[in-house]
Amino acid sequence: MLEYLLRLALLLPVLAGLIWGSLWLTRWLQTRLGQTPGNGAGRQLQLIETSLIAPGMKLAVVRFRDREILLGCTRQGLVRLGEAPVAPAVPAESE
Repeated sequence: MLEYLLRLALLLPVLAGLIWGSLWLTRWLQTRLGQTPGNGAGRQLQLIETSLIAPGMKLAVVRFRDREILLGCTRQGLVRLGEAPVAPAVPAESE
């Protein structure tokens, strides 16, 4: 019984480290492989914001060719809810 507890005490931290390392590596690879050269300068589609409404339901704002498109996202698919031109950036007023 003592041998089993010693093995468990040794292998649990190793297993936890492997899980953490694989999650970190996955996140790192997603950020590195998802970018285009030039820091995404040539991309036409850009995700601006998402908002969770309910489990399995989201709202997403996507910028595509100088238009902002509001999408409803569910497990069954996507629905375009609205569209508007991109508003010009307003400079901050200094007092």
